[in-house]
Amino acid sequence: MNHPKIAFIGAGSVVFTQGLLADILAFPDLTGAHIALHDIDPDRLATARAAAEHIAKQRGAAHATVTAHAERRAALAGADFVINIVQIGMGEATRTDFEIPARHGVRQTIGDTLGIGGIFRALRTFPFLKALGEDMTALCPDAWLLNYTNPMAMNIQYLTAATGLTRVVGLCHSVYWTMQDLAQLVDVPYEEITYRAAGVNHQAWVLRFEHEGRDLYPRLDALIAADDQLRRRVRVDMYRRLGYYPTETSEHSSEYVPWYLRHDSEIERLRLPIGAYLGIVDENVAAYERTRRALAAGETLEVEGTMEYAPQIIHSIVTGTPRTVYGNVPNHGLIDNLPAHGVVEVPCLVDGSGIQPTRVGALPPQLAAVNRSYLSANDLVVRAALDDEPRHIRQAAMTDPATAAALPVERIWQLCDDMVRAHAQRLQPGLRALLGA
Repeated sequence: MNHPKIAFIGAGSVVFTQGLLADILAFPDLTGAHIALHDIDPDRLATARAAAEHIAKQRGAAHATVTAHAERRAALAGADFVINIVQIGMGEATRTDFEIPARHGVRQTIGDTLGIGGIFRALRTFPFLKALGEDMTALCPDAWLLNYTNPMAMNIQYLTAATGLTRVVGLCHSVYWTMQDLAQLVDVPYEEITYRAAGVNHQAWVLRFEHEGRDLYPRLDALIAADDQLRRRVRVDMYRRLGYYPTETSEHSSEYVPWYLRHDSEIERLRLPIGAYLGIVDENVAAYERTRRALAAGETLEVEGTMEYAPQIIHSIVTGTPRTVYGNVPNHGLIDNLPAHGVVEVPCLVDGSGIQPTRVGALPPQLAAVNRSYLSANDLVVRAALDDEPRHIRQAAMTDPATAAALPVERIWQLCDDMVRAHAQRLQPGLRALLGA
């Protein structure tokens, strides 16, 4: 695998594609890689190809091959690694995920992992994931699928259950950037801290946080006690009450529990930006347009590395260089007190033999209790698709902590009917039924 073939599925997410390519082609061992780009939008695909060729030249990767494919199977054929960054429905579907729940009185900040937004993002993504898995089984059965598409845990659970693929890992930067932020907060260089985290995606927990063998949590406690602005963050509030720091932003974290978004006073106290993700959607579109115009004008693109895990994984598997990353994988005994079939986020060792998740044991009981609520909703969404059972969609929403806190069950079912109507053409046919209140 001296010159691996790396397929980008959803390469029209140009800014993210650029960052990953900048990291991949920064490794001298990977400068001869074949980068196969696929997107269903011809304009975005052309922009992604121009960006990839620009980055290859900028990185001195003269031996890299860049190809662009409107047809997915051509990009996948013979691939060693498949990076999935697809967003089904793009900004239009995301706006629906916010606007309809808001009319029912459900508040969301990001809406891509749990809650009504996460449920329907998953349901419209599953048909694509099944087709992708079938194509990989036929065309690149030994490839590693590196998934960035949210909702991460639901997607990985569905992929492994519905397709039979085993070389699958979900990747997210939340643990890495949380630890960067914590190191800065306690004024210790990131390179000098020792940490261990585990849980579920966007709701993992920092179980160990040390410097030269000394626990850094007491230093963090002192900082929080002295700074009332730090205490106005959801993740800090959760840490103070649960005893372990969560590995995702306050905006994300507020959506996975019933304690915050339901209450006006908490939204004000914790400065929660309702509908924040819609601004991110607009900025992503603007960033794409800036990139497209710059490439068309022959301008130099300043592309920085991302420190994402996919390039590191590819380099480790190709070269045998050992690393530890955080990955989302089926539990199968990795965390004792979480469901075996759920998807958990744990440290993973990577080298020439692939990706090996590490066993964590049991989480502190209060953390496992919060994670189990998250995984229960996930399981019902996945089973809705696997069993073609539309009632499970409504039951998932009933089980979801934030939705259950906001609405009585009759309104939850009405909301789900409205969401099914809006997204019907992107759902598998068996899930398009309207069930009433």
